[in-house]
Amino acid sequence: YMSKQSDINAEMRHILIDWLADVVVEYDLQLETLHLTVSLIDRTLSVVDCPRLKLQLIGAAAVMVAAKYEEIYPPPLKEYVYITDDTYS
Repeated sequence: YMSKQSDINAEMRHILIDWLADVVVEYDLQLETLHLTVSLIDRTLSVVDCPRLKLQLIGAAAVMVAAKYEEIYPPPLKEYVYITDDTYS
């Protein structure tokens, strides 16, 4: 599916997943949340040509959805703004 991407490559995906793993550890989220996050990202990238500037946003949205599904107390929305360094609001 990465061959469909015109602006990102496997290394960028790797960096995103590594960052999201740090987020999961930092917020003490379940390992299942990370697995679901990666699955959501891969499914999204398989159907959407993602611009480089939106890759972190897709990752943050994926971990937010995964946390709402897997966690009893998911982080609030303001935490996702914080972890993206106020890039998206």
